[in-house]
Amino acid sequence: MTSWSQDTYLQAWSFAAAAHVGQRVPGTEVSYLQHLGAVTAEVMAALAARDDVADPDLAVQCAVLHDVVEDTDVTLEQVESQFGIEVAEGVAALTKNKDAGDNWAQMRDSLQRIRQCPPEVWMVKLADRITNLQKPPAAWSESKIDDYEAQAEEISEALATACPVLGPRLAEKITRYPPD
Repeated sequence: MTSWSQDTYLQAWSFAAAAHVGQRVPGTEVSYLQHLGAVTAEVMAALAARDDVADPDLAVQCAVLHDVVEDTDVTLEQVESQFGIEVAEGVAALTKNKDAGDNWAQMRDSLQRIRQCPPEVWMVKLADRITNLQKPPAAWSESKIDDYEAQAEEISEALATACPVLGPRLAEKITRYPPD
């Protein structure tokens, strides 16, 4: 079992909770913290099943903070100041670059940057997509649902080798997407 620092986790959680205050999961009244908690739980479960992760705190902090720059006013400089350069680089890789082009181009750009990071950051992207493969919002077209599944497959192909727990879990979620 690989363990992480509870104090490090709580520092990241408090930072993210303050940054995401008032945010909701798109299309719902559910606090956005539910998404952050779900991604972090996936990462923590994978860490608990393994004993070979070099930097579990990096994985946990990046899981908690993965959307803080993309979806709030927090800057990478603030993340670096609070959590260090490795966490900031992980969050940067996990953050979509809106200048990269359409949604597919942004995802591929992010995957390229993630693959330059330690495997702990790869784990976060796997966990993020696992938690996002829920029932699609009612407003999504069949085409958008198909695209989302195709992107999940590309994420799986690019990153699954980073984690023998999350890689197969994502593959299994893809086979059942969209759930009824």
